[in-house]
Amino acid sequence: MKAAYLPGNSTTDLREAPVPEPGHGEVLLRMKASTICGSDIRCIYREHLGKGPEGYQGVIAGHEPSGQIVKTGPGCRHFGVGARVIVYHISGCGICNDCRRGYMISCTSEKYRRAYGWQRDGGMAEYLLAEEKDLIHLPDELSYTDGAQVACGFGTVYEGLEKIGISGNDAVLITGLGPVGLATGALCRKMGAQKVIGIDVVEARMKLALDLGLCDEVLKSGPENVADVKRMTGGQGVERAVDCSANDGARATAIRATRKWGKIVMLGEGGRVEFNPSPDIIHDQKTIYGSWVTSTWLMDELVERLVRWNLHPEDLVTHRFELDRVGDAYTLMASGECGKVAVCFDEELRKGR
Repeated sequence: MKAAYLPGNSTTDLREAPVPEPGHGEVLLRMKASTICGSDIRCIYREHLGKGPEGYQGVIAGHEPSGQIVKTGPGCRHFGVGARVIVYHISGCGICNDCRRGYMISCTSEKYRRAYGWQRDGGMAEYLLAEEKDLIHLPDELSYTDGAQVACGFGTVYEGLEKIGISGNDAVLITGLGPVGLATGALCRKMGAQKVIGIDVVEARMKLALDLGLCDEVLKSGPENVADVKRMTGGQGVERAVDCSANDGARATAIRATRKWGKIVMLGEGGRVEFNPSPDIIHDQKTIYGSWVTSTWLMDELVERLVRWNLHPEDLVTHRFELDRVGDAYTLMASGECGKVAVCFDEELRKGR
């Protein structure tokens, strides 16, 4: 089969690899869609930043996979041939406290915790070997490209929004309108947010947020952002803020543009932030949350709600590529001049033609 690897020098290496055979508790998926995550660009594509068990180990890339089971190994208990599935992108040991809670992202086993596309083969290939315990059912109402985004981006956002709570009482600020920020806008809409304000520096993403109706107002990143947000919210600031940027200044804006008793969640990975605890947090009784990916049970819940809300994550996909053009897909994603980028197969690829 064809498979893509990331050498760490802003290129891709497409080469032949053997089609894997499922062992006990494993399934073989025919890949249908594999979307590109910003963390792949930051930590693997440009250079290999991760170290030790958290580092990229030269495997097939792609940690946002969705596909159809074509073969099962012995011991599979739930999913059978023909099942449409999403792959939760970290395979944990299954028995530590975090895994038992469904948070395999936080698995404490250095030996058994392996992320698809980082420490074990991922979705940028024609077939993927996955453990049955890592699978989420993909309803017929959702496409495989919808499912690929649930595997990481939409799941990550949903977890963060559940932590801070979103309702019709809230104006929400989103700093960073890349794919994660756009997903935040889409979910905030369905969860009832009264007003959604976005901030970014890339014109194409700002325009996309408005064209798709994900934000009511979009601001160009700048020194007056806090004052602008307060002006849009009666001088008070937003009730909820979500940082998807990992940018120092944008994170500080998210904190300072949030009103008294407000809540902020940080989703963007990397970078730093500087703030003054007393005036920025303590005196205004604000709360800052950190949120890392999500759990299997909450991902199941999100899939159910996407169907109920008639919300399709694939609407954020601006470009689809076949596997032979995987290099173009990563180059475009790294440029930032796009929404979500997907490598697709079969019926999912034909949608983009």
